[in-house]
Amino acid sequence: METTIRRLGVIGAGQMGRGIAQVAASAGLEVLLCDVSRDVAESGKGQIASILGKQVDKGKMTAEARQDLLDRITPAGGMEDLATTDMAVEAATENVDLKLDLFRRADAALPAGAILASNTSSISITRLAGATKRPDLVIGMHFMNPVPLMKLVEIVRGVQTSEATYTTVRALSERLGKTVIVSKDQPGFIVNRMLIPFLNEACFVLQEGIGEPEDIDAGARLGLNHPMGPLELADLIGLDTVLAIAEVLHRELGDSKYRPPVLLRNLVAAGWYGRKTGRGFYIYDAKGQRTGRAV
Repeated sequence: METTIRRLGVIGAGQMGRGIAQVAASAGLEVLLCDVSRDVAESGKGQIASILGKQVDKGKMTAEARQDLLDRITPAGGMEDLATTDMAVEAATENVDLKLDLFRRADAALPAGAILASNTSSISITRLAGATKRPDLVIGMHFMNPVPLMKLVEIVRGVQTSEATYTTVRALSERLGKTVIVSKDQPGFIVNRMLIPFLNEACFVLQEGIGEPEDIDAGARLGLNHPMGPLELADLIGLDTVLAIAEVLHRELGDSKYRPPVLLRNLVAAGWYGRKTGRGFYIYDAKGQRTGRAV
């Protein structure tokens, strides 16, 4: 039986968590935005406010609508207040140990019957569900980056996921204005199973000196009709996230086509994660605008 979600918890006030919170509040849901401290959660809400302020300045949103949306987002330190929510979406870093810990803690905080979803890009939903006492209520809800602009949600059903959980989360995704695709619980699911080999190969092309970054990206944009080149896209996603997904795929599937290039590993080791750190394959200013080449 489908349940109507009215109050949504978002675990993680980073780039993806902020986007999920913004989209949910825009659809009329009350949102609890959680992070390790209230200050971090407040900062996340502040970044949402800044983004929406630009929409007001451009005449795409009224100041009143912006304030109404922000009023529906409540920052929280820790997860104790998840007891007041109907569902929570975890949107933390792509690290299995971290996610398992968050799932155990969220499971303890959520009320009985509440759904617990993960925005993971590659980690097994079945494994995450197994860390909880509500495995039938656990599901994958993989949003694309940036969440407010990308229309897709990839729903991933673990072995334990009930039909009622799936039906509720599909209805919520559609309420958020998203198009839904459904994946079995396999490493990388649908989107990243296709995407990561492409991003890896672009990095290998650069690593082997076959082409310069700008030429590789222009080749994809103009030759393949992609909206962004693969190196630009990897910088947007976060090179640390791309590496983490590639490592999961390579480890779980054992196929060399998923192996991460040395160049990617080195950029991540250097702390060059892309736009969020100001440097990846390219260099970015404080506004996220590209200013030059980093490699």
